Amino acid sequence: MDIIFATNNQHKAKEVNDMLPEGFNVLSLKDVKLNEEVEENGDTLEANSKLKADYVSSNTSTACFADDTGLFVESLDGRPGIYAARYAGENCDSKDNIIKLLGELEGKENRKAYFKTVLCLHINGKELFFEGICRGTISSEYKGNEGFGYNPVFVPEGYDKSFSELPMDLRKKINHRAIAVSKLNEYLKTI
Repeated sequence: MDIIFATNNQHKAKEVNDMLPEGFNVLSLKDVKLNEEVEENGDTLEANSKLKADYVSSNTSTACFADDTGLFVESLDGRPGIYAARYAGENCDSKDNIIKLLGELEGKENRKAYFKTVLCLHINGKELFFEGICRGTISSEYKGNEGFGYNPVFVPEGYDKSFSELPMDLRKKINHRAIAVSKLNEYLKTI
């Protein structure tokens, strides 16, 4: 069964494609020629994932899901939160976001944080949400070269290495997206 993942991010598409159960063929927005950028102007992860899933549903008749992820840092009152991807500004990249984050955390003892992913699924006339949370801390420096986003500075609870230092097979089991996708998988297995 074809299912569209409402993303242009090839890292996420590959990660999720590897986690879905057999019998599901993941298509990206590029695969279905949906090139319009959906403005994520919701004020929650749920709202933003729903906006993207609604866009795909209104332009195709294929089952789809969309996600939104945020990084919530306790001592920064939850910032960057839903703005994690564009924390340092609209035209900035992951390094710029990390530099801003580490600058704001300078001198702070409390470095507790968590990633949260929310998936919105549209299938067979239903809309369902699945959530994944991974708790950890923000390191004071870059650690490792693998992964993307905040992975070089996020150390998951129970580990002494950043996501960028951990092996991919382990990251795929413990990260926020993996937890949300595993819940999605459980539902898809019932169809």
